[in-house]
Amino acid sequence: MDKKLTFRYDKMGDILYIDVCSPYSEQESEEIGDEIVARLNPESGEIENLEILFFSKRLEENNSWQLPVDAAMKLVG
Repeated sequence: MDKKLTFRYDKMGDILYIDVCSPYSEQESEEIGDEIVARLNPESGEIENLEILFFSKRLEENNSWQLPVDAAMKLVG
């Protein structure tokens, strides 16, 4: 089954959440970059959620920036 990305923004915390699934307590968390947190599947180690801290500040400082993850994108039917 193809997984869709869900984007959520917490204006108070200034955090952008990118989710493949809803976060759950068994996930492991790891900082993978400059204040970017990955929530990992405890069995496969795959990234299921990303939390990008200080998101609006990042946009103000740079026109573009990169996430330290590989991505394969395709249209979902």
